[in-house]
Amino acid sequence: MALGIYISVPFCRTKCSYCNFASDVFSKVLFERYVNRVCAEVAGVVETAETMGGQIDRSVDSIYLGGGTPTVLEPGQLRRMFAAVRAKFDVQPSAEITVECAPGTLSPPMLDALLSCGVNRVSLGVQSFVDGEAAAVGRLHKRATVIDDISRLRAAGITNINVDLIAGLPHQTAESWEVSVSETLATGVPHVSVYMLEVDDDSRLGRELIAGGTRYHAHFVPDEEAVADFYVEACETLDAAVVAQYEISNFARPGFESRHNLKYWTRQPYLGFGVDAHSMLVSAAPDVEAVRFATPDVLEKYVAAAPVQKTVVPRVAAVEEVFFLGLRLNRGVNLGDVAREFGPSAVDGVRPAIAELAGLGLLQVDGEVVRLTPRGRLLSNDVFQSFLAHAPAP
Repeated sequence: MALGIYISVPFCRTKCSYCNFASDVFSKVLFERYVNRVCAEVAGVVETAETMGGQIDRSVDSIYLGGGTPTVLEPGQLRRMFAAVRAKFDVQPSAEITVECAPGTLSPPMLDALLSCGVNRVSLGVQSFVDGEAAAVGRLHKRATVIDDISRLRAAGITNINVDLIAGLPHQTAESWEVSVSETLATGVPHVSVYMLEVDDDSRLGRELIAGGTRYHAHFVPDEEAVADFYVEACETLDAAVVAQYEISNFARPGFESRHNLKYWTRQPYLGFGVDAHSMLVSAAPDVEAVRFATPDVLEKYVAAAPVQKTVVPRVAAVEEVFFLGLRLNRGVNLGDVAREFGPSAVDGVRPAIAELAGLGLLQVDGEVVRLTPRGRLLSNDVFQSFLAHAPAP
């Protein structure tokens, strides 16, 4: 089965207050060392896969550069990483090749580099079309910047464009959220991602919210009920415009679903390179379903070639993954497919959880297909936890 390739680029122009990823503002002196390390990691991937006990396929049908902001690199550095991947793998002519970009980082030389590397999809981290909201969380762009970037991408021949939005930013209101959603639709982009603000101690804004403080405009963050309302409104508005929801946070016009991200949710094999990058391969051992491994989440450790961390995925864990990943998709999980892959007992073990969640209005059962209800999507973490608790024993 063809692989997906993910490359993490943890560098940003500024660290947004809501961000909980392993990215930050670093000196450009580190860029070259980092790119060298990524290229070396790609060159040694076969040996790594064998050491981890995974089966590797040289065929690749999706590549995704995320971060951080990959487009803060020099164009030549971006080309080197793509060249390293193409030297090691057979990238299919029809492969989906995505690069995440912060609005305002698509200089003419960078745009030329994207085209020369075969990039055919761009994801823009817009978050809000309201300039004041974007500025409050550290974004450096304005609405006009986004509109210009989309125009130039299309003129260059890249029409498969995603726009990211975040529901729950400081100062956001029902009216301003409607502006961001309607402006997104007005651009005509074929893919939209809508995330609800995550409140945890992995971001500066999250820590301040938990502490009840006022830094980073934390006291202007909408309450949970309002954020849920914003999300529901976006789902309804996008669906009415034929930008249909296909995953909890993702919406697309027909044929524009993210092929790379679908690999994660359907448990297809993928390899990750760079800091805090994760991989999953089919196991070479007959008694193990898959192997997952991850690089260090600290830049200095990654550049120093610290070892990856391996996680074995036995049958019981694989069944859990089928549900907590597959239920993210609107199409849901087919119990017949689960029974054919893992045996009838795997389905029998989760039927009590399914019945309970259906009774609570969190799951919809349609024959052999189970899927989240709209309310279930709002409480998806609780739903997923139920499947972990009811998973069958090995």
